[in-house]
Amino acid sequence: MEFLAHRNHTAVTEFILLGLTDDPVLCVILFMVILGIYLVTVFGNLSTILLIRVSSQLHHPMYFFLSHLAFADIGYSSSVTPNMLVNFLVERNTISYLGCAIQLGAVVFFGSSECFLLASMAYDRFVAICSPLLYSTRMSTRVCVQLLLVAYIGGFLNTCSFTICFYSLVFCGPNGVNHFFCDFAPLVKLSCSDASVPAVVPSFSAGSIIVVTVIIIAVSYIYILITILKMRSTEGRHKAFSTCTSHLTAVTLFFGTITFIYVMPKSSFSTDQNKVVSVFYMVVIPMLNPLIYSLRNNEIKGALKRELGRKILSK
Repeated sequence: MEFLAHRNHTAVTEFILLGLTDDPVLCVILFMVILGIYLVTVFGNLSTILLIRVSSQLHHPMYFFLSHLAFADIGYSSSVTPNMLVNFLVERNTISYLGCAIQLGAVVFFGSSECFLLASMAYDRFVAICSPLLYSTRMSTRVCVQLLLVAYIGGFLNTCSFTICFYSLVFCGPNGVNHFFCDFAPLVKLSCSDASVPAVVPSFSAGSIIVVTVIIIAVSYIYILITILKMRSTEGRHKAFSTCTSHLTAVTLFFGTITFIYVMPKSSFSTDQNKVVSVFYMVVIPMLNPLIYSLRNNEIKGALKRELGRKILSK
């Protein structure tokens, strides 16, 4: 009977993204601000990738992962920001059923890959500080490629779980998604079919990735801290810790906001607060990552000065 009831409804072929606000003045302000952030994000992360590629001094495992983190940040931000900008300019921002699935998949893929990449970078710092003599063996090119494959395959598998569950949902109307992108939770609320299994499976897969990567990062830094405290040289401690501060800052920002969205009880914050935090970790953090690594990393600053010096001298 329930199946027949669903067939009597017109299937939803598109969704309406309700966005952040209906205030026209605020829409213009947010459009200008977020457009500026997006341009800085793309320029900053592309510059990081190019600098790492052209500078031989940065051909190390840490910067190999950093270049892919920059790529993930571009993809992550580009999955939602252009569509969000359109939302500020039109009265009714629609997205097709397929477009919604693609956007959801892109967000999940790049977000999941970023979790794995941050964990790989934590492992890299652990080996560099705790086992420096074995670093070249444990972080060989082969190992780096294997870790990168784990990141992208893990992201792909998580994307599959979300996409399959999205297509298993039945939408009969209304079709207004109370968000600025096709997030899974608001879509589940719109479903007129039994969403108990489709809601649990993606939560389990995404939660597992977050838990596993956080454990890897936490264990790595516990051993790093123990190793640093055992160092007799103050200069050695400072040098070892300075190589981790950029990564720790990026990890804290990314996982801190994800925890707020996906771990804290839903009753403790409103939908509007959820949207604001989502803007921070999907739009702002991808812009901050290249700034964090360039401003707090002496090797990147040195490589940038050398490359700029070569360009000036070549003229």
